[in-house]
Amino acid sequence: MNSCYIFSDENLAYLKGIISTKFKKVAVLQIKISNEEQEKFINGKEKDFFIALIDKFEKQKEQNDFVIVVGCENFSVFGACELNLKIAKNLNCPVFEPRNFKALKALNPNSKLIISGDIDEILSCTQEIITPYKFENILLNRARNAHSSVVLPESDDERVLRAAEILLAQGAVDIVLLGEEAAIRQKQSELGLNLSKARIIDPQNNDYTQAFAAKIYELRKAKGVSEKDAERMARDKVYFATMLVNEGMVGAMVSGASMSTADTIRPALQIIKTKPQTKIVSGLFFMALEEEILLYADCAITPNPSAEELAGIAVITAQTAASFGLQPRVAMLSYSTADSGSGPDVEFVKLAAKKALEIEPDLSLAAPIQYDAAVDVKVGAKKMPNSSVAGRANVFIFPNLNCANICYKAVQRSANALAVGPVLQGLKKPVNDLSRGCLVEDIVNTVLISAIQAGE
Repeated sequence: MNSCYIFSDENLAYLKGIISTKFKKVAVLQIKISNEEQEKFINGKEKDFFIALIDKFEKQKEQNDFVIVVGCENFSVFGACELNLKIAKNLNCPVFEPRNFKALKALNPNSKLIISGDIDEILSCTQEIITPYKFENILLNRARNAHSSVVLPESDDERVLRAAEILLAQGAVDIVLLGEEAAIRQKQSELGLNLSKARIIDPQNNDYTQAFAAKIYELRKAKGVSEKDAERMARDKVYFATMLVNEGMVGAMVSGASMSTADTIRPALQIIKTKPQTKIVSGLFFMALEEEILLYADCAITPNPSAEELAGIAVITAQTAASFGLQPRVAMLSYSTADSGSGPDVEFVKLAAKKALEIEPDLSLAAPIQYDAAVDVKVGAKKMPNSSVAGRANVFIFPNLNCANICYKAVQRSANALAVGPVLQGLKKPVNDLSRGCLVEDIVNTVLISAIQAGE
């Protein structure tokens, strides 16, 4: 882990002495919370504090062999103990507490956070916690490193403009907005935003429409599209944005804040098309829970996939997980685990799993499996013993869109999870959809993911 967390500097000298015998460069990060930051906690704006702290901590880790984090002792909003545990989770730091570790464990009985009074256990542990704040920090830094551009065709939506301002201020991605420049600048002024770094293109008046129209005609004339139809399509903001992506003029497109999924994905299917050997486009959600990231698919596109299509969704979702630094452990879900039940729906999942392993023989997969057996180690050991996935799954493949969409929304609302997506899989170039009920934060995260995809 190369880091640990202590609640106060009471044990600092002792701990630093031990760690200095094992590591050359040992740093100490002291957590201090100002009165201004306390106000942010009171007003529910703690996110900025955690994102900044995670950044500071990661820089310390890059510059040193080991980092000891010393928590805050006095905090008036929450109990200092609960706050320190939350900070330790967000930094993925095991907690060294010689005296009260049993009491602290009792506060966090189901947590992955390692709390111990044994320094050797702390130094040898392999804890891996990714909180929603940590996940957003990962997305931001990876997007910055990707140096990509994303086009947002819905410049008439206030949420899109607010998200664009945040992204530009973060230096995360280059933004292209579509629309009449005067109208966008007027809206920017009314909202008090700074969009000076955004590039604005008017689909009705630009240097690209005629070339785009000619390309659309060549691509779609076999489907009955006339030259006049192609010119009309080239002036449509979503088709225009899709052509910007297709021609490599921007890296990705994000749309859907004020239009349907069909309106977003139809031009991409017609123009960008799917990857070779990919027969279906699917939509996944990154579900950022309190201590881990899960992937759910397909939550957005195909109502009733065939067994072959479901197999393809499982394989490509595992690939997406791996591309974001996760070790994919795939659960293909059913109302039955292993051979405990039978019926057409169970046999369907079994067949899809067989086809998935034919495509990717090394896929770490459990199927069919119930959700509880997929996420709970004790239940998984009982229902599917000897499985490396049961109880530890992080990629969940639902048998149909009905199940997937209901489940992701239930988890999002009931568990207060951060749901990022839908992220579309299977296209040659990244185009991603938004929910019409999306928040500014949702748009920001989807753009970051799109920028990362574009940079791969």
